[in-house]
Amino acid sequence: MRPLLLFLLSILVLGGFAQPVRESLQKSRYGDPEVLFRHPPESAKPGALWMWMGTNINKAAITADLEALNKAGFSSTTVVPLADVVNPWGEIIGKSPTPEIISFTEPWWQMVRFAAQESRRLGMDFGITNVSGYETSGGPWITPELSMQEICYSGKRVTGNAHLSLVLDKPTVDPRSQMDFPVFNLATGLTEHPVIPGRKDYYKDIAVLAMPADGVVPKNEVVDLTSKMTADGHLEWDAPAGNWVIYRFGHTTMGALIQPAQPQAIGLECDKMSEEAVNFHLDHIIGEVKKYLGDLAGTSFTHLYFDSYEAGIPTWTPKMKEEFLKRRGYDLTPYLAIFAGRTINSTDDSIFFRYDFKRTVEDLYRDVYFATISKRLKAANLTFLSEPYGGPWKEAEVMPMVHQVMAEFWTGNGVYTPYITGPTIAALRKAGKNLIEAEAFTGQPADSKWSEYPAWLKPIRDAAFCAGINRIILHRFTLQPWDARYKPGNTMGQWGTHFDRTQTWWNAMPAMVDYWQRCQALLQWGNFASLNGDFATENIADGILVNNIHRNYGGTDIWFVANTTHNKGAALCSFAISGMQPELWDAVTGTMRPLHDFKQQDGRTIIPLLFDDAQSFFIVFRKKLATPAILVQDDFPFAHELLTIDGPWKVTFDSAWGGPAQPVTFTSLQDWTVSADSGIKFYSGTAIYERSFGLNGEDSVRRGERLFLYLGTVRHVAQVILNNKDLGTIWTAPWKVRIPSGLLKESGNELVIKVANVWANRLIGDEQQPADMEWLPNLYFYNSGRYLKEFPDWFLKNQPRPSKGRYTFTTWNYFDRNSPLVPSGLLGPVRVVREE
Repeated sequence: MRPLLLFLLSILVLGGFAQPVRESLQKSRYGDPEVLFRHPPESAKPGALWMWMGTNINKAAITADLEALNKAGFSSTTVVPLADVVNPWGEIIGKSPTPEIISFTEPWWQMVRFAAQESRRLGMDFGITNVSGYETSGGPWITPELSMQEICYSGKRVTGNAHLSLVLDKPTVDPRSQMDFPVFNLATGLTEHPVIPGRKDYYKDIAVLAMPADGVVPKNEVVDLTSKMTADGHLEWDAPAGNWVIYRFGHTTMGALIQPAQPQAIGLECDKMSEEAVNFHLDHIIGEVKKYLGDLAGTSFTHLYFDSYEAGIPTWTPKMKEEFLKRRGYDLTPYLAIFAGRTINSTDDSIFFRYDFKRTVEDLYRDVYFATISKRLKAANLTFLSEPYGGPWKEAEVMPMVHQVMAEFWTGNGVYTPYITGPTIAALRKAGKNLIEAEAFTGQPADSKWSEYPAWLKPIRDAAFCAGINRIILHRFTLQPWDARYKPGNTMGQWGTHFDRTQTWWNAMPAMVDYWQRCQALLQWGNFASLNGDFATENIADGILVNNIHRNYGGTDIWFVANTTHNKGAALCSFAISGMQPELWDAVTGTMRPLHDFKQQDGRTIIPLLFDDAQSFFIVFRKKLATPAILVQDDFPFAHELLTIDGPWKVTFDSAWGGPAQPVTFTSLQDWTVSADSGIKFYSGTAIYERSFGLNGEDSVRRGERLFLYLGTVRHVAQVILNNKDLGTIWTAPWKVRIPSGLLKESGNELVIKVANVWANRLIGDEQQPADMEWLPNLYFYNSGRYLKEFPDWFLKNQPRPSKGRYTFTTWNYFDRNSPLVPSGLLGPVRVVREE
């Protein structure tokens, strides 16, 4: 995940999975698609990046989080240990209740072991990052000589035609870290690029070169004086006539630090081009895994995670001269002055050298960093999980070494926002890879501030499916370390999307995950089929956008077809297949039905499809067409309204979260935010709507026709219970549920609709009250709010909070008292309909 940049890439190598998933992949890819659709395999279950924020970790929370994920249908977690908040760099929250839990120290490893044990109990895969934070490989155990290196130099101008005896200054650099992001410095209390002692006291010479002082320097006029300089910088040289400059080249640590880690866990990034440094880092990490995980390593503890790269580009490594000569075939020494801004031989030659040097860096990242990690983790029976993009290497060259590659997509402005997805997935497919995984729904503050909800997310996810991603790993699921009074709870600072068990709509997650599983099962099945003309649309109505992806195997073809907008509309869809009976499989409801309204001509099947808001279908061709296609009936039935269920509605809110203490009567359905009652206006959570109704003698009940309950507009999820029968959770359009035959009565039907909205309104409502927590402003990116300065005393002492009108507790505050509210509640109209 990259909090500032969007990067992407991805796929799973089968050998990296725990045994149940590997077996599932092997058996399901060419299995019966109907069986897979009805009973998705283990490989179709999503995973989650599990953010452990600062020291706020305990065993009860670990168990509660894992059980919630397991119950919702997830199969894996990857722990990412971070600072208390991330904005995008790490900041601390003062007065931690558990200050002893510092990542990669013994108390933290004991929590990791417990999580691995709980994962084994639940049958889930589990892993961690290889570093504190998500960036990149290193820690306090990395010394300056094993860290990422940079070239530095000093220069002295001299006049020749004389014997020179002089001392060359040792090069010096800015003592502050050279890295993209600042860190919180415990020593100064500032977020800054800190002074790195190694940049003042660690230095190694590379070469001493003399050359004409000005202009383009012919290579044959570069004089190597390295052997003439003593260790203390003293040089004796008989200089030819002319004006010369003598450069002393060396290298020191970049001072690049891992981030955004807890300040107590920060350390240097290891040298990715040094086999010694990479092995030293892996010796430490693998050694700790073996020490604390024991027999869990390689079983329930399955992987180490290497996130997308943000550590910067080094310019040296101790063996660079030898490696450059071996790989490029010439000595780089005369060209070192290019790093001092000089031109050697010609502009073209200097550009050529820079290219060769860049290519050598890429080679070393491939042959040292990636190859060493791959080999070492395989020997330890651990999976190398990586997002191998954004760094100084060629992705196509390193991907074969990564056991399990992961892509990334964001929710930018409410649409699917990838990074170089197409070329990456194409390269992976060319390599014969099938399962493509991605860090999913990474959200910027403008898009994800406790205002996101399942229906909003659906077209984003469907666009990712159409791009080729067939297993999603949520970004993010944050460990919730406190009891149920403290919601929405812990956050990853300003970053969403807020997939947490404390979400108002978490109870809808199983229904949404069922959809993901059905989709991922079919999108992992068979083989990807080329998109070249195999699907087309025309007569597109009402501004919808129809995307697709095609899979096939053994005479069966399956298209996933998705409206990736929030508009309703229609399109005439043409599939490059004929002589087959089309079927429509709905992954939201799990239903399957043949289609009748289609025609076949010129080797294609043409089907008119109606799409609701962000609706998607699988169009399946698996059976020969028995008779020529004839239009016999409409595949999208007309809804004949039998009854509109008007008010009054009895609506019960939860007073523990600020709702009215007693049930209220809605004479008609309305948006909660327009209520004069502040307990309703600012309410977040679940409200229960109840209403009795009859059918006024309508005879459809006796005929047992196809009856549905339409809910109209819902903000944001709903569970429907009719005559004590749970009809399920509705989280996306079309907002309806099937009424089982015989359930409706002529009179005395009892309808219960449980509606949950988002957290934003209660958080805004709390801002109307006096403050009882201190906040610090986020002075950096997005101006997206404030983070908690310290845990308040009333929280630490388990006392009633001073501000009685406040209900929520969280570590990041996006809102003020004037922030706009989010429309909420059941808006209707609620209708009983017969589809015909």
